[in-house]
Amino acid sequence: MPESATPATPVTFPPAFLWGAATSAYQIEGAVREDGRTPSIWDTFSHTPGKTAGGDHGDIAVDHYHRYRDDVALMADLGLTAYRFSISWSRVQPTGRGPAVQRGLDFYRRLVDELLAHGIKPAVTLYHWDLPQELEDAGGWPERDTAYRFAEYAQIVGAALGDRVEQWITLNEPWCAAFLGYASGVHAPGRTDPAASLKAAHTLNLAHGLGTSALRASMPARNSVALSLNSSVVRPFSQDAADLAAAQKIDDLANGVFHGPILHGAYPQTLFTATELITDWSFVEDGDLALINQPLDALGLNYYTPALVSSADAETSGPRADGHGSSAHSPWPGADDVTFHQTPGERTEMGWTIDPTGLHDLIMRYTREAPGLPLYITENGAAYDDKPDPDGRVHDPERVAYLQGHLAAVRRAIADGADVRGYYLWSLLDNFEWAYGYEKRFGAVYVDYATLERTPKSSALWYGRAARTGTLPEVQSIQ
Repeated sequence: MPESATPATPVTFPPAFLWGAATSAYQIEGAVREDGRTPSIWDTFSHTPGKTAGGDHGDIAVDHYHRYRDDVALMADLGLTAYRFSISWSRVQPTGRGPAVQRGLDFYRRLVDELLAHGIKPAVTLYHWDLPQELEDAGGWPERDTAYRFAEYAQIVGAALGDRVEQWITLNEPWCAAFLGYASGVHAPGRTDPAASLKAAHTLNLAHGLGTSALRASMPARNSVALSLNSSVVRPFSQDAADLAAAQKIDDLANGVFHGPILHGAYPQTLFTATELITDWSFVEDGDLALINQPLDALGLNYYTPALVSSADAETSGPRADGHGSSAHSPWPGADDVTFHQTPGERTEMGWTIDPTGLHDLIMRYTREAPGLPLYITENGAAYDDKPDPDGRVHDPERVAYLQGHLAAVRRAIADGADVRGYYLWSLLDNFEWAYGYEKRFGAVYVDYATLERTPKSSALWYGRAARTGTLPEVQSIQ
């Protein structure tokens, strides 16, 4: 059930709390061949038959590249105070290396200026899964050199925008990039090599560390550097020893593989044990952990639904019902002895169970895991089958209820001592939802894909009222 305020929970959010929305470059920009941009792995993947629903791709997406001024004005009308967006690496460095294309950087300069002119705080994500195709051709994320290319890219973007952008995120959901991209193959580049996926995870960690150092060397010290993890809330099916061990294994593969070296300077020993038949981890070189373990200014948490796992029995065939797309290959290397279960409760259009308690648990875990580190909810939202009514309005009461429940969980976590400083709704706009194409609508703003007309849904109006008042309106207050 959605969480609601208790007598011990403050009614309002802190005055400086950021009310934002999030997007990513390939999902909204379009203009894939303009101003020097070259293909990313998602251009290649989405144009490969059978890889995306309906053969959909991001060539036009929702044309944010040409409509960004209108989109920023829409955010301002709603009352948002922050906007998290990502940079298209191949728009800045078409080959993933060498000097920047200034025409590509100029788009982001214009976008930042437009946001600031409307009083909206920009938050830049450097990498949201769109690796330049030339770097994939050279080995991609399993190739160690990719981390050094990322650091060069981070330096370029930090130098170009760091005078006006204070909030920076190196990587978004490196778990997806590593394990959906290189193990299960449901995301670009579509490879299915468990050993390569673990190498990719390490290279992504190294890229974060090197990129953090590059950003700090290229922009004012006042700026904040973070990363966004889609850390799983992993719950055992029972308290039996076998189920607890299964939960530990998935926690290591979902969470420890990243927060271990990034926050604590070490991989979990249990991760090495679980994957010893796949790799000996010899790709971790002397000094790597020190490069990765850079101090963070904040941590971004992305949350959608918890995971419920048990030890597999003789009648199960491994982790398939994990909510991460259909594939004959597992995104969980070394975990074929674990079964994922559908958690009970109402579900979104993605089939994900709605459970705000998981968000509260996640926040409190990282409050303990990294005491003193400010937290941001950098993604949270839901997909529903939204349609305009005969008057052209889009009512989405399910999403309103979803947001109310999850924001109440954030507010309760703040009351419990968590330093949560902002919330970014996923997503501002309906958009290209990766392998699901345009079938799943996460936006608070409805997009007619034929005309690209934008229509704020009821959830956008509800969220805008929350942003303007710092309180959570009643679910039924927006009609």
